[in-house]
Amino acid sequence: MTAAFTRSPAWSTRYLLFIAGMGGLLYGIDVGIIAGALPYLESTAALAWKLNAQQLSFVVAAVLLGSVLSSLFAGLLADVIGRRPAMVVAGALFVASIPLIALADGYVPLLCGRLLQGVSGGLIGVIVPLYLAECLPADRRGRGAALFQLLLTVGLVAAALIGLVQARSVQIATDAAAAVPEAARAAAVLAAKDHAWRGIFWMCLTPGIVFTLGCLLLAESPRWLAQRGQREAIPTRTARATDPLLSRRYVLPFLLACLILACNQATGINSVLAYVVNILNRAGLSGASANLADVLLKVLNALMTIVAVLLVDRKGRRFLLMVGTAGIVVALLAVGLLFRANETQQRDVSAKVTAQARGDGLSLRLDAPTLRALGADPAGPPQVLTVAYAYGPFTNVASIRSDDPALPRLDARRADTVQPDSVIGAAFRRLHANPFPDPAAAATAPLAIETARLGPLPTAGHGWLVAVAICLFVASFAVGPGVCVWLALSELMPTRIRSNGMSIALLINQFVSTSIAAVFLPTVGRHGYSTIFFFGAACTVVYFLASAFLLPETRGKTLEEIDAFFARPAAK
Repeated sequence: MTAAFTRSPAWSTRYLLFIAGMGGLLYGIDVGIIAGALPYLESTAALAWKLNAQQLSFVVAAVLLGSVLSSLFAGLLADVIGRRPAMVVAGALFVASIPLIALADGYVPLLCGRLLQGVSGGLIGVIVPLYLAECLPADRRGRGAALFQLLLTVGLVAAALIGLVQARSVQIATDAAAAVPEAARAAAVLAAKDHAWRGIFWMCLTPGIVFTLGCLLLAESPRWLAQRGQREAIPTRTARATDPLLSRRYVLPFLLACLILACNQATGINSVLAYVVNILNRAGLSGASANLADVLLKVLNALMTIVAVLLVDRKGRRFLLMVGTAGIVVALLAVGLLFRANETQQRDVSAKVTAQARGDGLSLRLDAPTLRALGADPAGPPQVLTVAYAYGPFTNVASIRSDDPALPRLDARRADTVQPDSVIGAAFRRLHANPFPDPAAAATAPLAIETARLGPLPTAGHGWLVAVAICLFVASFAVGPGVCVWLALSELMPTRIRSNGMSIALLINQFVSTSIAAVFLPTVGRHGYSTIFFFGAACTVVYFLASAFLLPETRGKTLEEIDAFFARPAAK
């Protein structure tokens, strides 16, 4: 750290919080940026690169998968090279991911760029809260972690605003192309959408550079220096290195932290934030309205996080978690019921869609003749058709709407659905251990329409009701789990296992988040949005019970005092 910061502890603490907040900003961008980019990426990449719903889900989930991978070694990296250098590495990886994504010319570089972005996010998610917990005093630790979450929500707001700006540019281009012939109009709209999602990622480069350079001026964690033999004046009692790792003082807080972090993602928060524009589109809002609601949602998230910053060191962690999880349960049940009410109006048209198939393929638009063939009135309300189909073990889900001016085709083709084995996949298949579908089994399998549902598009009023319920969900998450999860991650772990324990706990957190994101689109395509939201509500009930009956209050306690609490013998 520079001499100026060393001479002024107050400025040193403010600078530390600023840079740590920038880490939260990058983490928020990691999670939120895909929401605004996905509708345009889905429109252009599906056409140019023939991506199916599962591949698009992988693009969304790649950030979370990258976080899982980096969580495996984040604690070890922080122990070996130090907290500050590890944060520099995390920032540099984020900076490197932006041009890889924005200049992608196919599925593989796009996926690799998102994975690299996720690796950066995973490192930030472990190391920045760890650094804050080890550098801040007990009376400021709660607000420090809350500020990390606050800047994370600001990152979500920034991502949403960027998406809104690009949405308006696409709308302007679409309106301007309305007067040109159909072929030229389609090309112009496609070019505008392609430019939109690439521009969204380019705008994220600056905060990554600021965080990376800013970390170079930070001081190293005093507890890390103490562990490395550079003893600092830390008048606290730590666990003895001879204590067995399977003792109560280590196992109980580790398992509790893992449970809290798993439940945190089982609410579905990351998937809702990533797919919120798609969710609101499907709920009945137009593209521009959905993007506007997305921005308002992210602003609300930031405002409620400010409330959490003010309350976390006054009311305590457990109180906020109980209030937040109770609100989440109510909100998710409301969203699920709203979608369920619409989904009951959908009709099974599998036989009629199967009749539209030609050979081993299907290609249809929701134009007037097709609507009549499917039993719908072209003059009636707009319709949504969702088709789940398969070629042997390879499945896909696609949706089209009759109110789309371009009337895009729903195409089901073997070449676009069946993906070849990768080198790694082929190697595992030779060992009879590959969990993914076998391309050979799909080479001659006929097209099978598994489900096809047609129903009216919900009204705008229905869409705004869903938006309000999702706002309650995000507000409840922000005031409770959003802030307290980082404290649970860093405070519950004893000093001896903190870095590696945090890595494992965050690994579980990201594994749950990745799994939900990866199955989100296929699940809602086959079973409806209500299924996803009801599942999240059930998981959050478990979260509430864990917060109410298992989590100790850590407000105002030093890390060593929390360690001592778990070291006490169990009451008999």
